[in-house]
Amino acid sequence: MSVNHQPRPAVSVTTNACKLCTPLGACLAFRGIEGTVPLLHGSQGCSTYIRRYIISHFKEPIDVASSNFSESSAIFGGGVNLATALQNVTAQYHPELIAVASTCLSETIGDDVPLFIRQYRREHPERPPEIIHVSTPSYRGTHMDGFHAAVRAAVDELAEAGAPERRINLFPGLVSPADLRHLKEIMADFGVDYTLLPDYSETLDGEIWQEYQKIAPGGTPLAAIRRTGRAMASFEFSGTIAAEHSTGNLLKERFGISYLQTAMPIGVRACDQFFTKLAEVSGNPIPDCYRKERGRLVDSYVDGHKYIFGKRAVLYGEEDLVVSLAGFLAEIGVIPVLCASGGESGRLAEAVQAAAPEVADRITVRDGADFMDIAELAEKLQPDLIVGNSKGYPLARKLQIPLIRVGFPIHDRLGGQRLLHLGYRGTQALFDRIVNAVIERQQDASPVGYSYM
Repeated sequence: MSVNHQPRPAVSVTTNACKLCTPLGACLAFRGIEGTVPLLHGSQGCSTYIRRYIISHFKEPIDVASSNFSESSAIFGGGVNLATALQNVTAQYHPELIAVASTCLSETIGDDVPLFIRQYRREHPERPPEIIHVSTPSYRGTHMDGFHAAVRAAVDELAEAGAPERRINLFPGLVSPADLRHLKEIMADFGVDYTLLPDYSETLDGEIWQEYQKIAPGGTPLAAIRRTGRAMASFEFSGTIAAEHSTGNLLKERFGISYLQTAMPIGVRACDQFFTKLAEVSGNPIPDCYRKERGRLVDSYVDGHKYIFGKRAVLYGEEDLVVSLAGFLAEIGVIPVLCASGGESGRLAEAVQAAAPEVADRITVRDGADFMDIAELAEKLQPDLIVGNSKGYPLARKLQIPLIRVGFPIHDRLGGQRLLHLGYRGTQALFDRIVNAVIERQQDASPVGYSYM
C-alpha cells in the first residue's frame, strides 16, 4: 500500500500559505534559550509581523530586535546597521546571548553576516554577550525549517567536548509549552539529567509579572547547551528532518553521541517507542504512573471507538506534526484522508506512509500546499472533521464540520499554548477532544438531540 502523493502543481500564486516564515520559526526557538534576545537582520516589518503572530498565540509580550534596514542599507549593505543593533541590544537588555537571524532582504543583497559578527567581536574585545547566527531567508523553507536551523545553530556554536556525562539531549521540535513542561516531568520521573532545547515553557507561558521583564525568565541555560556535547544520547522528535539539518546528527558526527530520530510521541504506538527507548538509554524502568496512564488511554479507545471509527479527517500543519497526528488518527480508527503541509522536505509522503500503514492507500498527501489547495481537495474528499491550526476555520465553517485545533498558530481561541499533545496524557486529552467534537456535531445535526450516550 502507498499513499497518493500529489505534489502541488507549478503555479506562480499562493493563496493563504500553509506555513509561516522561516525567521519566525528561528525566533520561536531562540525564545527558548535563557537570557536571549532574537535579532532580525533586515527591515522592521519582519520583526513586527513575527511579534504579532507569536503574541496572538502565546498571549505574552515578545521583544524581537531588528537591524532596521533603510533604502541605503538595502543598496550598500547592512553591516553598519547590524553593529549598531548589537551595541543597542547589549546596552538595553544586557543579554547572555544575541541570536541573529537573517531575513529575505539581507539574504538577497548578499550580506555576509558571519563576517559582520567577526568584525564586531574584534572591535569590541570587552566580554560581549554570546552571538550566534542562523541563515533564514523566508523564500526558502518554512517556519519549521527556521526552528530546526536555530536549534542546530545554537548547538553548533556552543556544544563542547568533555568527559561523557549521564545526561540526555532532548530536541522536541515545535510543541506547546504544556508539552515541554510534561516532557520535563517525564525526564524527572525517569531520574535522568537532561538538556531540553529549546525550552520556552516559561518564557512563552509564564506567570504574571509585577513589573515588565525585558527578558522573560526561563529557557535552556547556555551551560546546558554546552553540555550537549558530553551527553550519552540524543532524542529528536521529527519524522521528516534531513541528516544535514538534524541537531542530533550534528552531535553524532562531531562527538559520537548516539541519537534516535522519531516522530512526536502522540498515540500509543509512538509513546511506547519513546518510553521504551528512554528506559533503555537511562537504564531505569518506566515509572508506574505512565503504565497507568497508558492503561487509561487504551480503555478510553475502547469506550470511544464507536463514535469515531471510520470517520474521515483533513489534517494539515508542520510536516513533523502532520506525520505524528496521521499515525495517531489511524491508530484510533480515523482515516486522515488528506495530509497536507506547506513544507517541502520531500519526505512527507514516505513518513506518513510509515506512520499510518494500515490506511496508507486511502491517504492523499500534498506538500507545498496552500489553503486553496487544501479547500479544493477537502471538498472532494468530504471529511467529517478537520485537524490543524486556526487557519482551517474558514474551511470548517464552510463545510460545517468540527475543527480540532492543534499546532501553531491558534489565534482564535484562548489557551493554545496550554494544549497538551505529547505522551499518554497528551494523547488522552487530544483523543477526548476529537471524540467529543464528533459527538457534539452529531447532537447539533440531530432533529431531536439526545442527552445520553
